[in-house]
Amino acid sequence: MTLRELQYLVELARLGNFHRAAEVCGVSQPTLSTQIRKLEEKLGVTLVERNPRQTVLTPVGEEIVARAREVLNGVQDIVDISVRHRKSGAGRLRLGVFPTLGPYLLPLLVPLIGGRFPGLQLQLLEEKSELLLDRLRAGGLDAALLALPVRDPALQVTPLFQEPFLLAAPCDHPLARQQTISVDDLSGQQLMLLEDGHCLRDQALSLCHRWGADEITGFRTTSLETLRQMVAAGMGVTLLPKLATCGPLSQGDKLRFVPFRDQPAPSRTIGMVWRRSSARVGLLRQIAKLTVSAAGLPAA
Repeated sequence: MTLRELQYLVELARLGNFHRAAEVCGVSQPTLSTQIRKLEEKLGVTLVERNPRQTVLTPVGEEIVARAREVLNGVQDIVDISVRHRKSGAGRLRLGVFPTLGPYLLPLLVPLIGGRFPGLQLQLLEEKSELLLDRLRAGGLDAALLALPVRDPALQVTPLFQEPFLLAAPCDHPLARQQTISVDDLSGQQLMLLEDGHCLRDQALSLCHRWGADEITGFRTTSLETLRQMVAAGMGVTLLPKLATCGPLSQGDKLRFVPFRDQPAPSRTIGMVWRRSSARVGLLRQIAKLTVSAAGLPAA
């Protein structure tokens, strides 16, 4: 068998469709289908169940795909090692980040990475945390910036910094008139939150329940920017992470960001996560240090 055949099989397993897998692999659908059949003949087993709507792996197919991912990851590690030895800092880095952090941290981080590693090709993926973890485990990412905790013995988790939460309130809201607030001030308040699937929603709900606050029923949104605009329109209050309240895009004359005076203040821990088997640990640790510098927040 060849590495190309394994790549075809892994992409087919990921996408569940011969046509889409062929497009990703840069071959025609008949070519990909033929190569998969040849692989099945070599191995003497059926790897996929074929039907008009989707392609489903057989049980032995699932086992072989899992091992094929490990093989392909190992090959990529070999390529990365050779590139680093040819030219320090060169090569490709695939970095994932979740949506409530990426738009605010990446504009600060990417220039630092470019200045420190001018030969590094940076590929960024912004997705929800669970999807990033799936891609990381499957070898589709080299590392991901995530809100902790992350518990997986196959992954190295490095805490980076603490990001405080601030209350975002319309300027005419009673809490907006205060310089600082206490968590006790949120008792009885109703907050606008993100939709299911966002780690920030889970964190905010946990804090709300602890403080005696609650979620506004019948309202959920997909982005922090929508939340910000709804607050500015006087629709309610919400919690925003510190980095989302900084910079020119966050400013406005219709809302205020009020910090908490409690010690410790409500916050989330941001960390970098990569596979323990990664051959790029040295580079990833340097990227982690640059991330702490870019955020400008207390180290975790």
